[in-house]
Amino acid sequence: MTRAGVTAAVVVAYFVLPLDHLGPRRPVLSWVLFALALTVVAVLLLRQIRHVFTNRPDSRPGAVLSLLIVLTVHIFSATYYALAKHEGEFIGLDTRVDALYFTVVTLATVGYGDITPSGQAARIVTVLQIAYSFVFLTAAATALTQRLRDMVVRRTERDRHG
Repeated sequence: MTRAGVTAAVVVAYFVLPLDHLGPRRPVLSWVLFALALTVVAVLLLRQIRHVFTNRPDSRPGAVLSLLIVLTVHIFSATYYALAKHEGEFIGLDTRVDALYFTVVTLATVGYGDITPSGQAARIVTVLQIAYSFVFLTAAATALTQRLRDMVVRRTERDRHG
């Protein structure tokens, strides 16, 4: 499956998975799935970052890292959507599109203020998203930049000597 196909599958899954069965209905399951998903993605991100910095030639970190970033956004979006089912956790977050919008606005550090985490759990997850993005997604972006720089340098040297 292509990168675009996997990305489309993640987006479709976000909109069709029965997220309404999470949140207040099954709080323990919701938190376990959230923690497990973030942990798995963090491990996969770190693995790809290591591949970049060890110059592993058979890896494709550009494709994998971008998919993991998309997956991270959707994990946080699903969590916000499930949290919004709890009374008082969010102001202005009612739909999956609202949750995706809030995730992207938070990731971009724009913060329009139209959706507000008002409950303690929502605020904790928002802080966690900011920290997770700062650590893991910044490292991923740095690795991608390094990989691109290395490719340009190799191509320039090859063209000069070839």
